[in-house]
Amino acid sequence: MEVTTKTFDIAGRQITIQTGTVAEQASGAVIIRQGDTVVLCTALMSKEPREGIDFFPLTCDYEEKMYAAGKIPGGFIRREGRPSEQATLTSRLTDRPIRPLFPDGFKNDVQVMSTVLSVDQENDPAVLSINGASAALSISDIPFQGPIGAVRMGYIDGQLVVNPGMGDMARSELDLVVAGTQEAILMVEAGAKGVSEQIVVEALEVAHEAIGRICEALHALQAQVGKTKVQFVASDYDSELRAAVDEWLAGRLDQVAYGADKAERESAQSALKKELRAALAERFPDSSASIGSLFEKKLKDRVRQRVIEEGVRVDGRGTKDIREITVQVGVLPRTHGSGMFKRGQTQALTILTLGTIGDAQKLDGLGLEESKRYMHHYNMPPYSTGESKPLRSPGRREIGHGALAERALLPVIPDLVEWPYAMRLVSEILSSNGSTSMASVCGSTLALMDAGVPIKAPVAGIAMGLVTREGRYAILTDIQGVEDALGDMDFKVAGTREGITALQMDIKIKGLSRQMMSEALDQAREARLQILDSMLAVIPRPRTEMSPYSPRITTIQIHPDKIRDVIGSGGKVIRKIVEETGAQIDIQDDGKVFVAASDQEAARKAIDWIRGLTDEVEVGRIYRGKVVRIMPFGAFVEVLPNQDGLVHISKLSDHRVERVEHIVNVGDEIVVKAVEIDAQSRLNLSRQAAIDELTAQGAPIEESIDQDRVAQALSEPTPAPDDSRERAGGFRGGRSGGGRPRR
Repeated sequence: MEVTTKTFDIAGRQITIQTGTVAEQASGAVIIRQGDTVVLCTALMSKEPREGIDFFPLTCDYEEKMYAAGKIPGGFIRREGRPSEQATLTSRLTDRPIRPLFPDGFKNDVQVMSTVLSVDQENDPAVLSINGASAALSISDIPFQGPIGAVRMGYIDGQLVVNPGMGDMARSELDLVVAGTQEAILMVEAGAKGVSEQIVVEALEVAHEAIGRICEALHALQAQVGKTKVQFVASDYDSELRAAVDEWLAGRLDQVAYGADKAERESAQSALKKELRAALAERFPDSSASIGSLFEKKLKDRVRQRVIEEGVRVDGRGTKDIREITVQVGVLPRTHGSGMFKRGQTQALTILTLGTIGDAQKLDGLGLEESKRYMHHYNMPPYSTGESKPLRSPGRREIGHGALAERALLPVIPDLVEWPYAMRLVSEILSSNGSTSMASVCGSTLALMDAGVPIKAPVAGIAMGLVTREGRYAILTDIQGVEDALGDMDFKVAGTREGITALQMDIKIKGLSRQMMSEALDQAREARLQILDSMLAVIPRPRTEMSPYSPRITTIQIHPDKIRDVIGSGGKVIRKIVEETGAQIDIQDDGKVFVAASDQEAARKAIDWIRGLTDEVEVGRIYRGKVVRIMPFGAFVEVLPNQDGLVHISKLSDHRVERVEHIVNVGDEIVVKAVEIDAQSRLNLSRQAAIDELTAQGAPIEESIDQDRVAQALSEPTPAPDDSRERAGGFRGGRSGGGRPRR
């Protein structure tokens, strides 16, 4: 194999593509490198087309090898298993821009694989995967009509940045992946922190300039080492059959193509197709499949024609009209938060569960992030589309839609200090007829607000469509499933009133112009504001009261050196606290302790226990403590769990006290002020100093002592001092000077 290397520069960083060194039996293979991030990309095509299918069998796989980041996989078997969520999302990123660039009717299996061999945590392997896949396809004999290029855009310190370092993305207000050809943009995927539509359009322009340079380099590589492409000519329909279908359908398509109810419309179309096949069966006995395909083509063309020429959609709406919206919150009695969002025949029920930080999802991937506390999962059961089929684990579509909704809400989630909870949102799609992912964004906002989560702003989403015909086009707001299937674009836009938080665009044509993109974003903003108005009319702000079934989490701060005291040897202490109080406890390395319990008394007991193990008495602070021992010279008072000090008899009252028992007894609770920790670490307290200070402040003095007994004792005449007792109990022996904390 002849080794060929192509190096080019994008935004001041070199990208190197090498071929001819590995995977010689693949149709095309390259190793793409930027910095110390290295990805192997291969493309392979089956020798024969797959029979009996009506789709293009393209598979894109992105493999994260843990050795690439110097890690050993978690789990019992210590090897890579099913793809991580991030790997699945990157597989979709690779698939979406290359799929439109294969010939219509092509049925050979094509598999594209990207294997991450090394990652430096600075250069993004996901973007390299897209470019490497494009390079492998371009130099192969596969009839790929590329190449394409891809970049990641950031918006950092008010500047657009092409392919920023992964470390810099933490400061970016925009995380935008763009892929396309030299002529047009094919795919957009973004998360943002409320940036404006104008910034997004500018970012797309800058991205497309960089994509053009990548495509130039790949064209040069293809010209140098590319194989001759397999010639593919799509089979055409018999002219006599085409004419017969046209004649029979004349005037009948409009009867079944239009109607607000999806099930009725599809049923009518199925019946008409069946009639068509029966009518032509005698003349064309071996053409049943072709008749069905021609019916679908005629239906698609008629729907698109009326949209372009008359502005009429299948359900009678105008191009900018949104279907009827229904909003409900608090629909489930025992969950922590729930919201139902219905738009036309698309219905999403989203449920929020609150948990402790220990419930955060642990991540086992190539990135530096080890966990996430905010999760969104998306489920689409068969009944939602009127189908009956076996339930399976979430597929790529479900994972992708869940991640998109998660990305849309993430910028408005309060930080850990303000809201110390882990959050899991689950969107159950109860009915599907277009843009279920954006319905789940709206449902998620409702569920969060219903649970009392103090989100920074409500978020709504809308899906935009595109129909092109003979040089003309129309942008459609709130597309249905049929408009997605028969149209040219599915462009999902989510955001707040102020700006965009997430984007995802897939198209079936070979590119989208700047004008189309700008119009779609403006139209999406109008729709988003309308939807937000409908949502806020039902719940204008997050609830101030949480569900009675939600855990209450209290955050306390302890010194990191005290963590070992709370955990104990082998976790013995923390287990005992949990078992005896029923509270859940999570401790972070910086000393933050999260105590969660539905029962507030349980939380209080756990907090008091932890404070007793970690708090230090502060001189000058007033405490309400319990008398634990009585001595002739004073009373020992526990001011913190396992920490007590001495209130000398002279400090119990502003009057002379003959006997300690005249003022306090064991078990009484009194106010005391910490006045001194002496050289021997003994704590000295004063009840009278605490009373004087509280009286001056006008604060209540809360004690549980027998006031009548005290009043009587203080009213009795004071006997002469007993020197012998003073000497016996006093300051020459025992613990007369103060108390030492008990551990």
